[in-house]
Amino acid sequence: MNSVTEAQPLVDMRNISIAFGGIQAVDDTSVDLFAGEVVALLGHNGAGKSTLVKILSGAYRRDKGVIHIDGKEVAINNPRDAKAFGIETIYQTLALADNVDTAGNLYLGRELLTPWGTLDDVAMEARARDVMGRLNPRFQRFKEPVKALSGGQRQSVAIARAILFNARILIMDEPTAALGPEETAHVSELILQLKSEGIGIFLVSHDIHDVFDLADRVTVMKNGQVVGHARTEDVNKDEVLGMIILGKCPPAAIPGPGALAS
Repeated sequence: MNSVTEAQPLVDMRNISIAFGGIQAVDDTSVDLFAGEVVALLGHNGAGKSTLVKILSGAYRRDKGVIHIDGKEVAINNPRDAKAFGIETIYQTLALADNVDTAGNLYLGRELLTPWGTLDDVAMEARARDVMGRLNPRFQRFKEPVKALSGGQRQSVAIARAILFNARILIMDEPTAALGPEETAHVSELILQLKSEGIGIFLVSHDIHDVFDLADRVTVMKNGQVVGHARTEDVNKDEVLGMIILGKCPPAAIPGPGALAS
């Protein structure tokens, strides 16, 4: 049973498969996500977790399977389709333009124009201050290029860009990688705040501590298949590591096709 009370998932990916050059990267994989929930996708490099979320983000087109958003089957064939359904991705690289300031990054490719066809810098900065104030009230470095910001501040900008256009579903790929303890704590606060606002988050992470601090559920993948799903409150870190390394599903988890046969 899911810990979130909504009966209908925000996202429901069923029996998803994709192959590259004869290699089955994702094989008959099913995951779901509810509003106001964080689901961690775990597994070694090559387990299929990043490929799975790239299908949801429109970066890859699935070979098989269906995707439902709010209970309705949808076609996601490219990133534009994904954005139309309120799906935004924050990659580990953040994909920020280093020489551009915060407002410029938030509106990169979606700039606001004045009635005369020029960039509406005033409106974009005002909106940037509004959304950044919601995420990080202490942030004041709006005029500086983002290359001058700390890692945690850059993550704030990337998250602000995602939610500026009313994202309902966030895919976060290793959001605390290469951050120090203080910045990691800040990003964790941001994730919990987004969760409290009803945004559903897929969290791709190698950090077990992140998972148990932030996620409501875990889905572990191995060799392109799901080993199992579990609520974080029902499993411990050793059991999750056993799922990742051995493919062994603990009693409290729901086994998937990739679980080690008992």
